[in-house]
Amino acid sequence: MASDTNKPALIPALFTMKCPSCRKSTVFLNKSYFPLNKCLALKDECEVCGEKMKSESNNGGGINYALTMVLFFLNLLWYWPIFGLSYKDNSVYYFLFASLGVVILAQPYLMRLSRMLYLYLYVGFGHSRRVNID
Repeated sequence: MASDTNKPALIPALFTMKCPSCRKSTVFLNKSYFPLNKCLALKDECEVCGEKMKSESNNGGGINYALTMVLFFLNLLWYWPIFGLSYKDNSVYYFLFASLGVVILAQPYLMRLSRMLYLYLYVGFGHSRRVNID
């Protein structure tokens, strides 16, 4: 039972970009999203448990697409009550441009989150194994 009290929570560890195996060390080299060309740079392995991070080949591209589409449609929750949508005027186009802006601004975070979701799907908690995720 004592190990359950020390177990870090899954959701906060996922959103703070912690190691999927030990949930203590950070996964990305840079804490900042800028510069964008180094936004997705992973550490080779976790400093705490030694889990390999960089051998992943998928990069979570499919998950990124799904998150982008979900965010695009979730924009309806704030846009429709404030501005309204109608097929009789150009409000649908304004919604599309506003949603596109939100998705573009959120894209660096969504790319990191999709990579983390991919790692969390394929690396179990507490396994601390050193295998490739190819």
